[in-house]
Amino acid sequence: MRLSEVRSWKKVFESDLSYIVYEMKDILKTPCLVILEGTLGAGKTTFTKEFVDEGETSSPSYSIVSETKDVLHADFYRIKSREEIIHLELPLYLEGKNYFFAEWGAKHLESINKELPDDFSIYHLEITINEKHDSQDIESRNFVLSEYKI
Repeated sequence: MRLSEVRSWKKVFESDLSYIVYEMKDILKTPCLVILEGTLGAGKTTFTKEFVDEGETSSPSYSIVSETKDVLHADFYRIKSREEIIHLELPLYLEGKNYFFAEWGAKHLESINKELPDDFSIYHLEITINEKHDSQDIESRNFVLSEYKI
């Protein structure tokens, strides 16, 4: 699979997230998997909370999988093997879901893809933190949305 950039957003502040979510909901072909990549603290969970709306999701770091409305949110940071992904029984969670956000999922993409229904589109959202220029600057982030093509 190769990545093809769909859209990017530069210098995004937390207060801008609702706009990014609004645009992204228009762009994403559902049902879909969105692989979320970024360093610790980049804002993967914060973005997902905004996407779900009303901050109804929490980081699934300890439970691995969290369900809210039509969104499944998973954190694969601690996943080591294909067998662990199989034991999650993702197809059961994905029933009726339009969006599946997977933090740290890129290295497990092949295994996750085997668990997805055939009609799922697959995207990659990379979030990077911009460098502060002085102590008064508020951190901003860059978002790059790409689609996996076979």
